[in-house]
Amino acid sequence: MSENAQNGAAQAAVSVKHPFLAMFGMLIGGFVGMLSETSLNIALPNLMTQLHVSVGTVQWLVTGYMLVIGIVLPLSSLLTKWFSTRSLIIFALCDFIVGAAISALAPSFTILLIGRMIQGIATGLILPLMFTVATLIYPPYKLGSAMGMIGLVIMFAPAIGPTLAGIVLGVLSWEWIFWLFIPFLLVALFFAIRYLPNVAKLTKPKIDILSILLSTVGFGGLVVAVSMSTDYGWGSANVLVTLIVALIVLFFYIRRQLHSDAPILNFHVYNRPQFRIGSILVMLDFGIILSSMYLLPMFWQNGLAIAVALTGVVMLPGGVVNAVVSAFSGRLYDNGGAKKPAILGFLIVIIGLAMLFFTTKNSAIWYVILAHIVIMVGAPLAMSPTQTYGLNALDQQTAGDGSTIMNTFQQIIGAVSTAVATSLLGLGQAASTAANTSRTAFTNGVHYGLLFPLALAVIAFVVSFTIKDKKTD
Repeated sequence: MSENAQNGAAQAAVSVKHPFLAMFGMLIGGFVGMLSETSLNIALPNLMTQLHVSVGTVQWLVTGYMLVIGIVLPLSSLLTKWFSTRSLIIFALCDFIVGAAISALAPSFTILLIGRMIQGIATGLILPLMFTVATLIYPPYKLGSAMGMIGLVIMFAPAIGPTLAGIVLGVLSWEWIFWLFIPFLLVALFFAIRYLPNVAKLTKPKIDILSILLSTVGFGGLVVAVSMSTDYGWGSANVLVTLIVALIVLFFYIRRQLHSDAPILNFHVYNRPQFRIGSILVMLDFGIILSSMYLLPMFWQNGLAIAVALTGVVMLPGGVVNAVVSAFSGRLYDNGGAKKPAILGFLIVIIGLAMLFFTTKNSAIWYVILAHIVIMVGAPLAMSPTQTYGLNALDQQTAGDGSTIMNTFQQIIGAVSTAVATSLLGLGQAASTAANTSRTAFTNGVHYGLLFPLALAVIAFVVSFTIKDKKTD
């Protein structure tokens, strides 16, 4: 089908003169938000020493950030019905700048945590709005390319986070991780003020306070429960009670939304098989990337005895490959649909993860880099096409709900994946014999931890065969 024919067949829901410039501020803000999600992992040992806190306490810098994202994300669709897209994005970017400055200047752990949680508010707003705006200002036949840009943010930022943080820590102090966010956020703010229009209609529906409370307790409790499992174990009474309460509350929250005339989140979008399959694959892919990117930096340092600064360098090739593949993978959907890229992408991920199971404490650096690169080819190859496949099933009225739901559960599975990988890491270390060195034991733990992303990849590979691409002329 020619582009002219496509132009006549399907226009964007909202006409914008420069769609890329309208998206640019959000793309930068989303990139910094996702970068912040993993960049601090590599700095946690330093922070424990300098701020005199334990492993369980310092982990709240990651948990607290994801907790706020998990609370704000489900509410973002409601907020877009009360406040303009433009004002929400500008607020989020200003909020992130303030949070980053507080974190950089923090004299204590408590202030640093407050700064991190303020940043989480911004990320929770920006992530779903990127998808919502893209589905409205790009016509369907260009949406794949637009999702490729967003995929670059979602996939590349977590992958490159440990690299950038490692380099910063090798030259400067941990405070500079936050100071370096601010110039990028100021550029994002300029583009948002200059080019971002209001694209969503303000309907100002009645606010259901009970649903907001259920959402906060349910999603927030789920993040807290899986994060607590890192310290207390999945069999702990604290973890089990929190997890059960959160799941019960979420059940009633979703049930209330399904029977509401004006739901905060329209879960009826899951009645559409195309969205259901696409969102499941996106969540599985994100779980793979977050759990593997959590384990790899630690494996470099504790298994292969690589210095922190060098850890950032050896992870750079995989991050660059991730960026390149993310940039063009969206076009694959525009040209041929989602099924082939998804099947091939998850198969490549399985191969890359399998390679890591053959590593030892004496493995060659090039081999681990190669395995990382293979994973970074497969994961982004599947991400943008499946994302676009799911969101293309939605119309203008449900686009905001769909992108919010997809991003919310994406963050939840990110938290779950990190927690499960951590638990398996501990089990693997404990299973090593007393004769093993700490490096050998840690390597064994990493192998246990990698079982989780491998299981997710196999499930995703199987689900990919259920994709039904529309025939094109």
